[in-house]
Amino acid sequence: MGRSLSDLLVFVAKRLVQLVPVLLGVIILTFVVTHLRLTGLCNEWYPHAGATTLANCNAKYGAPLINQFWQYFTGLLQGDWGQSVTGIQVYPSIAADLPATLELVLASLFLMVVIGIPLGVIAAQYSGRLGDHLVRILYLSGWATPTYLGAVIAAVFIGPYLGLPTSGEYSTTIPPFNQYTHMSVVDAAIALNLPYTVDAIDHLILPAVVLAFINMGIATRMTRASMLEVLPLDYVKSARMKGLAEFWVMYKHALRNALITTTTVLGITAGGLLAGTVVIEEVFDWPGIGQYAFTAIGGNSSTPNFDGAVAVVIIFAIAVVVANLVADILYGLLDPRVDWR
Repeated sequence: MGRSLSDLLVFVAKRLVQLVPVLLGVIILTFVVTHLRLTGLCNEWYPHAGATTLANCNAKYGAPLINQFWQYFTGLLQGDWGQSVTGIQVYPSIAADLPATLELVLASLFLMVVIGIPLGVIAAQYSGRLGDHLVRILYLSGWATPTYLGAVIAAVFIGPYLGLPTSGEYSTTIPPFNQYTHMSVVDAAIALNLPYTVDAIDHLILPAVVLAFINMGIATRMTRASMLEVLPLDYVKSARMKGLAEFWVMYKHALRNALITTTTVLGITAGGLLAGTVVIEEVFDWPGIGQYAFTAIGGNSSTPNFDGAVAVVIIFAIAVVVANLVADILYGLLDPRVDWR
């Protein structure tokens, strides 16, 4: 079935239209959960705020619920996502912190792909034998490790032993070059600053590895299961009969079809990785929205940032929706049977 760029654009447009109700549902659900019982809760949200902050809060949430939702929804569209007790706007803070979190998630996802998928192939190739059992022990260890425990072990023991940094993006507070993307490795590479690029990679290794290790099991297990379904098929047997090396049989012929299911699951997992960043970023002092979320719910103080916490929930929901869209596109690229028209 022939497919063109226009077919792909139509496919993406349809998916975007289908995702709009999902986002709207998340916004409505978030609003209902956080606003339905607002009577008298301003004192609970801002227990240490001044009289002016409490008066503004009561005035904002004293209107009828439908009016509150309209104000809330239009505010989101206009970039007004509320403010902290100290008067700092939420949206600019999240926009500044988001790139660092994206860098961490993308690095973790990269490790899950380049390590988790080959491990799944090895487990399938040696199904029921020692190689399969060793891979299973590895990914089950990751699944069984609480995020906080894995991060603390890496920061307290593994990092110092290997000589890797355990906090921040750089060894210095402010790097001597412009921040275009606010992703440490990318900006250092753009500046052609090799020492800072290496330094940024060193700082990224531990949090990315911990986040990948804890979530890698899903990629490994799905790849193994998919490979076991593909390996008995005739086209794989035919490739072996032609005398092709086992490496090419496994990775060129069998893995492509096996990746169809794995890609879909990885798309869902990519959005879910954001939830793990809340703990990872706090332990490794990584300046992203995970650390922002931890602070917003009162992790470092007795005064929570209610608007900030709600905004993080919406950002996480958008990330899951976008990750699913990317997974749909990759699914279509890997499976020629998917009709994009």
